[in-house]
Amino acid sequence: MTDGLYILIFLLGGMAFPIGSILVARLLSPSYPEPSKVSTYESGEVPFGEARVQFHLGYYAYALVFLIFDIEAIFLYPWAVIYKDLGLFGFVEMLIFILILVVGLVYALKKRVLEWM
Repeated sequence: MTDGLYILIFLLGGMAFPIGSILVARLLSPSYPEPSKVSTYESGEVPFGEARVQFHLGYYAYALVFLIFDIEAIFLYPWAVIYKDLGLFGFVEMLIFILILVVGLVYALKKRVLEWM
């Protein structure tokens, strides 16, 4: 057998498993649709107004900046664990990484992205 055939079998199996699981669940699960189950909210409260609410774009920008610095913290932890093995090269590399993030933070502050409404 060639490598391509193994990949094809793997892809077909990977697609058959979720599709088969969904079909089996749909066939075996009970379905009793009633008006309260298909309504927007199942709490019994009558919905009022529009379901879609527009949020200010500043909230999304604030969340993205938070996510970037959260990921930075995730990258700092493994570096701190093996810091002694890296030596001066590892220290300089991390300084460059943090400098790039500080430049991004200064840019975000100058663009007034982090000011809360």
